[in-house]
Amino acid sequence: MNKLSAIVLAAGKGTRMKSERAKVLHPALGRPLACYPLLRAFELGADPVVAVVGHQADVVERELTARFPGKPLAFAIQASQLGTAHAVRAAEEKLKGFAGDVLILYGDVPLLRRETLQALLDAHRASPGPLTLITFKPADPTGYGRLVREGGRVSKIVEHKDATPEQRAITECNAGIYLAEASFLWESLAQVKNDNAQGEFYLTDVVAAAAKAGAQVATVEATPEEVAGVNDRKELAAAAKVLQARINTAHMLAGVSIADPQTAYIDEGIEIGADTEIGPNVMLLGNTKIGRGVSIGMGCVITDSFVGDGSALKPYTVLEDAKTGARNQLGPFSRLRPGTELAEDVHLGNFVETKKTKLGKGSKANHLAYLGDANIGAGCNIGAGTITCNYDGVHKHPTTLGDGVFIGSDTQLVAPVSVGDGAYVGAGSTIVDDVPKDALALSRPAQVTKPGWAAKKRAEQKAKK
Repeated sequence: MNKLSAIVLAAGKGTRMKSERAKVLHPALGRPLACYPLLRAFELGADPVVAVVGHQADVVERELTARFPGKPLAFAIQASQLGTAHAVRAAEEKLKGFAGDVLILYGDVPLLRRETLQALLDAHRASPGPLTLITFKPADPTGYGRLVREGGRVSKIVEHKDATPEQRAITECNAGIYLAEASFLWESLAQVKNDNAQGEFYLTDVVAAAAKAGAQVATVEATPEEVAGVNDRKELAAAAKVLQARINTAHMLAGVSIADPQTAYIDEGIEIGADTEIGPNVMLLGNTKIGRGVSIGMGCVITDSFVGDGSALKPYTVLEDAKTGARNQLGPFSRLRPGTELAEDVHLGNFVETKKTKLGKGSKANHLAYLGDANIGAGCNIGAGTITCNYDGVHKHPTTLGDGVFIGSDTQLVAPVSVGDGAYVGAGSTIVDDVPKDALALSRPAQVTKPGWAAKKRAEQKAKK
């Protein structure tokens, strides 16, 4: 079986996007457009994959490299936009010495399915010819290159502007997606001329080169939706909706309940366990993994996080780069920032914020707390209004609570500080020194009570009227 490499054309500016940002970096359902063809190529085992960049090349390269760490991704520059054949030739040096098949994709075509590309690969390897391509039949073929057949065999592709009236009547169109033997591709591209209405070097000319050499050109048909390019923000939103529907449908068929698939935004590749329930307006982003039997309420946003089996996230809970154990109860309006790690049976309630903090099994902070740079043991109770004062204006400092610690409401724990196992801290305290095991710590003024004072005060006020 031949080796496979891929070229993804991502050099265009995308003028119709009316943006300072390169078109291929505009996000569709959380990922830049170019990520989708790159993902498909990697899924097929392509090695290497070459992205041809041009407009904002440095920015595009930096962003895509960050999205695919450790992958065999290389970049080639197309300095001038002289057509698709010219763009593909820009990748030739990066594939020097590669002997196998080359898949050609586009950075602004995010909806192409892996199954269709696998069918293309299978058809190519079953064909005696050096070239296989994807076709489609749009409702209106205006603007698309037409597939011309002679005796049922593909003879050439004619661009719309160069087509005769008879050729424009053809409904089978070229999607621009090819799989070619490397040696044939480079040899035929070297012969491509730009004597056409656009004055560009057309990649489609390799089809005629194959046919003239007597080779068979195989085809695979895709739906118009799959091969549609994104040219403006309206088309970008439409593509995102298609991706959203595909992803949500797959999760529902795998045993996940989604209350409103129209408003649930789930990035591609996210794992969700069976019997999980997802409410309206939920966003699951990045490298998130959700366990089995999880309940995610309305408006939750979970990014690059792990949620353990049987957990319940009440509405508007936000997780970012956090890990939660099984049977956690979170929210409403909890915020778990990067570095948060929760063991089993932890409760974090309304308006509780954590950052770089660990909570042991069964610990609870049910109301209005900030816990930053803290290591909290098992079975602790954190009262409402508790704050770990972790920042001195220059450095961050840790707070450590042992197992079974009780922190009264409105407590400030001024780090660095530790509270031993089983200790109590009275409400309203400011703790600046370590608290020993099983101790009680208090730091508040003594209460003063004056009997009858209120009655006398009211009498004085009445007498003044």
